[in-house]
Formats: sequence, C-alpha cells, structure tokens
Amino acid sequence: MEINKIYNESNIETMKRMPDGFVDLVVTSPPYDDMRDYNGYSFPFEDIAKELYRVIKDGGVVVWIVGDATIDGSESGTSFRQALYFKEIGFKLHDTMIYEKAGMSMPSSNRYHQVMEYMFVFSKGKPKTFNPLKDRKNRWTSSFGNSSTRQKNGELEKKGKIEFDEYGMRFNIWRYANGAGFGQKDDAAYGHPATFPEYLCGDHINSWSNEGDLVYDCFMGSGTTAKISHILNRNWIGSEISEKYVELANKRLAPYLAQTSLF
Repeated sequence: MEINKIYNESNIETMKRMPDGFVDLVVTSPPYDDMRDYNGYSFPFEDIAKELYRVIKDGGVVVWIVGDATIDGSESGTSFRQALYFKEIGFKLHDTMIYEKAGMSMPSSNRYHQVMEYMFVFSKGKPKTFNPLKDRKNRWTSSFGNSSTRQKNGELEKKGKIEFDEYGMRFNIWRYANGAGFGQKDDAAYGHPATFPEYLCGDHINSWSNEGDLVYDCFMGSGTTAKISHILNRNWIGSEISEKYVELANKRLAPYLAQTSLF
C-alpha cells in the first residue's frame, strides 16, 4: 500500500490492507467518552485494538494517549478498561506515562484541577527500539558517595563511587505547553477539536523508532503525527474518517514537505 499518505476512511479499512507486522510504531490519541462531537462518527475500539496487534511488528510499540470524561460526578475509567483490553489480546503494558498539561481547560470546584492524560506505551514483546531522552538536569554532575550492596550475611560490599552525567534520562511524566499558540506551530491545526502537542509526538517518535521506520496514526486528525514523522525522517501512514480533517491535515502538511528539521 502507498505510504506517506492519509487515507480518508476508517482505520479498520486501512489496516485490513496492511500485511502482518507492517508498522514499527503507532502514535495516536483516540476520541474518548464522547467528550467532543466528532462529526457523528463512532469507533469500534476492540476491533481497532486487535488490528493494531496484527499490523504492529514484533518489538513494535503503540503509544495510546487517552483520558477520561467525568460523568455524573465520576471519572469514566475508560482509559483503564482500554489498557486492560490491550493486555488481554497480547500486548505488554510497557509503561504507563503521564502527559502533564501546563494549564487546565476547565476549573474544578470539588476536586483538584485536571491537567493530565495517560500515555499508555504498549509493546508487542520486548521493544526493539528505545532511544532514551536525556534532558533532565542532574543535581550532581560528577560523583556522589560510594555504592554498596548488602550481602546475605548482612555485611556491605563496597562497589565504588556513583558517577552522574550532567543530564539524566527523563522520568515518565512529560510536561508540555498546550492550547492555542503553544501545542501546535500551525494555526490551521486548531481547526481540529483535540490535538496533542507537536513536541509530545516528536519525543515519542524519537524514543521508540529510528529513521526510516514506519509510523502509523489510526486517528490522524489534524496531521500532527504525519508532520513530525516526516520532519524526523520516518515514513508514515494515517487514517482519518472525516473528509474535513483530511483536507485540513493535507493543507497543513503541504508547506513542510520540503523541510528536513523542526527540533
């Protein structure tokens, strides 16, 4: 099938044309809990999850960014049910990460303000690629004391000094500016009701794939995954059932097709 293209159809139809083990990485954020009117479309989650398992390569990763609506005073828990279903069909829940937003969209009067979504990282077996992002400033930049191991007899065996690099690997809570003028570099992207930040997308693509790999977004929306995959020298495929959003994404992508670097 043709790559580097957004298919205007259901993701089930797109994936049916993919051979087994076709995709290296999926980065996506599905519509959830009817929090926004998505042009009247609905999505068969279990069928989508099964097809994702089939088309992802052994060692491939699915990054599933999702949150929960609050209904009648209770969070829905949809995110957890989806995560457990992914495990049920064979995926490993490799990491439960948090996307922390720099600001809230709606203040709460009887609970703490909601500023996060889950980023579930599912793998088909052991992840074949992990390029850790090391941009966390360490408190110590040379050495700090001595390491030791407690032996069975209770004595401590000294191992030598603990060495620290200037920058350490990130923790699994990632914070990004969000909202108009922050999460996206293109105003056109805000024609879609729900986008995730470009840097969030790029950080996952850099972490779980290498140049030349194939990245798939089964809910392409405004085209963020396609844009960032292209700029980071990955191939990509997208599915988007709404013709309106396909037109928006293609218009947004056009100026970047000749560019090679964003970050």
